[in-house]
Amino acid sequence: MGLKNFYEEKILSRMITMACGQDEISELRAQLIPLAQGDVFELGCGGGLNQRYYDRDKVVSFAGIDPNHTLLDGARARAAEKGWPADLREGVGEAIPFEDHRFDTVVCTYTLCSVGETDRVLSEMRRILKPGGQLLFLEHGRAPDAGPQKWQRRIEPVWKRLAGNCHLTRPVFDNVRKAGFAVEEVGSAYADKAPRWAGWMEWGVGRKSGE
Repeated sequence: MGLKNFYEEKILSRMITMACGQDEISELRAQLIPLAQGDVFELGCGGGLNQRYYDRDKVVSFAGIDPNHTLLDGARARAAEKGWPADLREGVGEAIPFEDHRFDTVVCTYTLCSVGETDRVLSEMRRILKPGGQLLFLEHGRAPDAGPQKWQRRIEPVWKRLAGNCHLTRPVFDNVRKAGFAVEEVGSAYADKAPRWAGWMEWGVGRKSGE
């Protein structure tokens, strides 16, 4: 195992799980994830941190992908603990391995920051949604204030290399709208326990118009 693979599998995967499992973030997950219903797909499902918040009475089937097989092992373990069948595969958002109009709900939390091609990933999520389906998203991104934005631009080149291609300057609501979703902005705020350059979060529901 090379140094890069060791870092990503043994260190980075644990760092991501710890960072994304903080109480403040968990509270936001608890608000958003229970809105999922029907056939559900989760992009970046690794670690399985959202699984405890799904309402079993509303979810018919559950599937997801993640490019990190170590995190994916964690998601499969959590699915086993939850006792529900889950189709969890290794894959990337630019080429989601499911057919058109397959899902009622797509869930994406703290994942759009690290994908290679944001527009393509959002297009793929829209493709697999049924007409009238919903995208539930909770992401961090470009801050609305000049000071944090300046530090985001300065830090991002190094941050991406250390944090699994995590970007700091991607505009969340704007990107979801640009992909053709009608966006309901549920909330936005700086995280209390993070520096402002890393802690701006936006969450909401993107609806796919009937086709």
